[in-house]
Amino acid sequence: MYLTPRTNRETGREYALRTIKENIVRLELAPGSFISENELAAEMGLSRTPVREALIDLAKVKIIEIAPQKRSVVAYIDYEMVEEARFMRKVLEVAVVELACQNGLDSEIDRLEENVKLQRFHLENGSYSSIMELDNEFHRQLFEMARKPQAYVMIQHISIHFDRIRSMALNSVKDLKIVEDHAKIIEALRSRDAEAARTIMEKHLNRYKFDEQAIREQYPQYFA
Repeated sequence: MYLTPRTNRETGREYALRTIKENIVRLELAPGSFISENELAAEMGLSRTPVREALIDLAKVKIIEIAPQKRSVVAYIDYEMVEEARFMRKVLEVAVVELACQNGLDSEIDRLEENVKLQRFHLENGSYSSIMELDNEFHRQLFEMARKPQAYVMIQHISIHFDRIRSMALNSVKDLKIVEDHAKIIEALRSRDAEAARTIMEKHLNRYKFDEQAIREQYPQYFA
């Protein structure tokens, strides 16, 4: 199981929720795998209560299936849920990138460029988990630039369905274009071209549709 340190501000429930989500997205907790509250609690150094609460939260967005008196199971890939998560992100992020064109500071765009430089470095070295982390940070920064940071927080739960597919795409699609999408978004931000930024973001968030066949071929066991 992939573990990162608990921050000073995190409650046990928040730490459990973040850790379980990260492991689902990274496929450490793969679709169809059984999970135990006791085992998860022991690995994270927590009591069962915050772990149970985190699993209930994840069950609400249908990424975890909880059976009474039995171990929970990680849900198989459901493309309807993936599409719903992508739809929500598309609606918000298209609007966000337009606002970022209006409100973003040059210094904030500079930080995005540094992020993309790191993405290219990790792409060349095949470090796809690092690209995923940088990709998430790139999108979070766009919400910050649009002055809508809480909107980013609000979509994180349901986004797990979409994020899991993104993680699979990084490992199964060889012609990876997401880094270049980010570079083009930065060009649109520099020129304050909201229409171009919107068009690129829509294409960027639609890429999973193009990747579906490759993902299914590499991970047939993860689909119900």
